[in-house]
Amino acid sequence: MSTTNRLNVTPTVTTLAVIKTRLAGAIRGHKLLKKKADALTLRHRMILKSIAKAKLALGDAMRDAHFAWTRAKHAGGDGIKYAILDGVDVAAVRVRASEDNVAGVKIPKFSTRATGEDTRRMDLTGLAKGGTRVQEAKRSYAKAIELLTELASLQTAFVTLDEAIRTTNRRVNALENYVTPRLQNTVKYILSELDELEREEFFRLKKVQAKKKKDLEERELAAAQEMQAEALVDEEMKTMFDGVIMGEGGRGAGGNLIELEHDADLLF
Repeated sequence: MSTTNRLNVTPTVTTLAVIKTRLAGAIRGHKLLKKKADALTLRHRMILKSIAKAKLALGDAMRDAHFAWTRAKHAGGDGIKYAILDGVDVAAVRVRASEDNVAGVKIPKFSTRATGEDTRRMDLTGLAKGGTRVQEAKRSYAKAIELLTELASLQTAFVTLDEAIRTTNRRVNALENYVTPRLQNTVKYILSELDELEREEFFRLKKVQAKKKKDLEERELAAAQEMQAEALVDEEMKTMFDGVIMGEGGRGAGGNLIELEHDADLLF
C-alpha cells in the first residue's frame, strides 16, 4: 500500500491502538462539526430572511423620515435646522454592542439605547411654528435608527456566520475526504502486516515442530537399532555360553574351552 494514502508508521499493536483512537476521535469530530455546520446554516438562513424583511422595513422608514423632515422644514422654515442643531449637545441614542453565541461561534449584536439628554431642550424646539412636524420627524428618524441598527447587526452576523460556515465545511471535508480515509488505510495496513507476521510466526513454529518431531523419530530409530544390536550380541553370547556348558564331559564337566568339537579316542 502506498504511503500517500496512509500514515508512515511502524506496524505494531501499540501503534494500532493509537491509530484506532485517533480514528475514533476523527469520526466523532466529523459528526460534531457536521451538526455545527447544520446549526450555523439554519441560523444563516433565518438571518437572511430577517435581513430581507429589515431592508424592506428600513426603506419604508427612511422614506417616511425624509417626508417628515420635508414637512417639518416646510412648516418651520429653513431656520428650523439651526434651531435643532443648537438644541443638541450630546447624542440622544447610543449603540451598544454585545455578543451572541451560536454553536460556539460568537456573533456581534448591536442594540440602541436612548440617553434622554435632549428631551427637555428638544421639547421647546419649533415652539413658534412647526413643532408638531419636528416631533414627527424625530420619531420617524428614531425608528429608522433602530431599524438601521438591527440591519447592521443582522448583516454583521450574516458575514460572521458565512465565514464560520466556510471554515467548518472545510474542516468537515478535510476530515471526511482526507484524515479519516488515511487513518482507515493505516489501520488496514497495520492489520495486514500483523496478520502477515502472525502467519510467518505460525509457519516458523510448524517448521520447528516438524524438525523436533523428525529429530525425535531419528533418536527413537537409533535407540531401537542400538537395542536390536545389543539383543543380537546378547543372543550370540548366550549361544556361545550354552556351547561351552554342553561341551566335553557332559553337564558340569570341564570340557575343552578352546575347541567345541573333540577328537575321537585313540586306542594303543
